[in-house]
Amino acid sequence: MRAVVTGGAGFIGSHLVDAVLDRGWSVVVVDDFSSGLTENVTRYAGEPRFEFIEADICGDWTVEGPVDLVLNFASPASPPRFLERPLETLEVGSTGVKKVAEMAIEKGARLVQASTSEVYGEPQVHPQPEEYWGNVNPIGPRSVYDESKRYAEALLGAYHRLGLLDVGVVRIFNTYGPRLQATDGRVVSNFVHQALSGKPLTVYGTGRQTRSFCYVGDLVRGILALADLEGELGPVNLGNPQEITVLELAQVVGDLTGVSVSLEYSDLPTDDPTQRKPDISRARALLGWEPEVSLREGLLRTIEWYSANALPADAV
Repeated sequence: MRAVVTGGAGFIGSHLVDAVLDRGWSVVVVDDFSSGLTENVTRYAGEPRFEFIEADICGDWTVEGPVDLVLNFASPASPPRFLERPLETLEVGSTGVKKVAEMAIEKGARLVQASTSEVYGEPQVHPQPEEYWGNVNPIGPRSVYDESKRYAEALLGAYHRLGLLDVGVVRIFNTYGPRLQATDGRVVSNFVHQALSGKPLTVYGTGRQTRSFCYVGDLVRGILALADLEGELGPVNLGNPQEITVLELAQVVGDLTGVSVSLEYSDLPTDDPTQRKPDISRARALLGWEPEVSLREGLLRTIEWYSANALPADAV
């Protein structure tokens, strides 16, 4: 079996590469390092089942030979990155997804598309089931990411209804773990790096907004479970339904790092959602999936990994 992982030098993508190789498959990674890291690719040097193509999925690229599965995880996902590159983010969710879909069709491969809980926007339904259509500001700054993912779902849904493509869509909720970059801009990476660096933890808004955090290993299990379910479009929510406030997360990070944390408050970014919690009933029923790693255990693994790796000079 042979898989293509676009965005395989990224946080989730690199963990998917590990999992697919662990299955005994061959893997081709397509990435342009616009948000991924070279070390997530060079770590496979000498692995005969690993191939790398440096390319922007919106450009001209090809994969030679047979392909059984395509995992499309090529997109900036951290707010600082997609806000810095708004046009590129929109293009990767439209032109890029179309090119990946066409490649999957040509190869007769199943495609799994990374979508996001951001398609729900500032939710008026809580927790969020897949049937909820969302409440997204289509002209706000975050829309470049939110709407690119909504468009990708619409495009792939059309391919599916036309019988052209075997595709599944995963809506990913907040995910954390090793290899999440220090400068990623998401709350777990911010808090862990600030705590380990002896800096105040930056809390946006009141800190009473909620999130639900899923360990990356659990997420990868769910993605591959949907990949194995041929003919199933979904979408399927993948996330941890344990909901906590940002202030509670700060306390847990302080406890696990052994740091007496101080908090520094900042304005809540525009359109930043105040609630986020997945309804995972569909994932349980279709995939037999639910998270297994507790927040404390996952954070311990994450903190240990960051502690073992030098903090970059520009750590937040």
